[in-house]
Amino acid sequence: MTWDKRLFDLFFATLLIVILGPILLVLLLWLLLKEGRPLFYVAERMKTPDQPFDLWKLRTMTVVAEDAGVSGGDKAARITRTGAWLRRKRLDEFPQLWNILKGDLSFVGPRPPLRQYVEAHPEVYEKVLKSRPGVTGLASITYHKHEAALLERCTSREETDAVYSRICVPAKARLDLIYQRHRNMCYDFDLVFQTIGNIFRRG
Repeated sequence: MTWDKRLFDLFFATLLIVILGPILLVLLLWLLLKEGRPLFYVAERMKTPDQPFDLWKLRTMTVVAEDAGVSGGDKAARITRTGAWLRRKRLDEFPQLWNILKGDLSFVGPRPPLRQYVEAHPEVYEKVLKSRPGVTGLASITYHKHEAALLERCTSREETDAVYSRICVPAKARLDLIYQRHRNMCYDFDLVFQTIGNIFRRG
């Protein structure tokens, strides 16, 4: 990561924590009243092909003893009403500002993958994870709706994992590598503003 990108991340993450901190406290209180504990969902993601970290989100699903793989139609029934609204507005990702401050994430980059997909596609993620993972990115903006449409039709964890591995991983990797070849601060600003625009356009 370049020094200017890191400064960008630190400055805006700190600014947003100051500005949005009260909103996060309200969301936490709302979640506590509506859904109870735990308030956060913490899951392992990969920063590099061999370096994991804990990714923080607001909890949007009911808790189960075991959970694995990406979210598809097989997990749709577990999404709470509050969680569905948080996901639609991407408010569940507020806690990732902490991951940005720690240096686990950047604002813009490939979405951090689960270990199982990194191990299944080492040649892909060796290239993709040369960029610091991000909260948003070209693949997130361009491919999100298509990925959601593919996965929501899946009715089992095995089917979800198969579709994600066979179709989504290579498609997102191509977009992540396009970003990697063209990344600069102006491009990052553009992707951030596109993300904000998409959030406001969601119902």
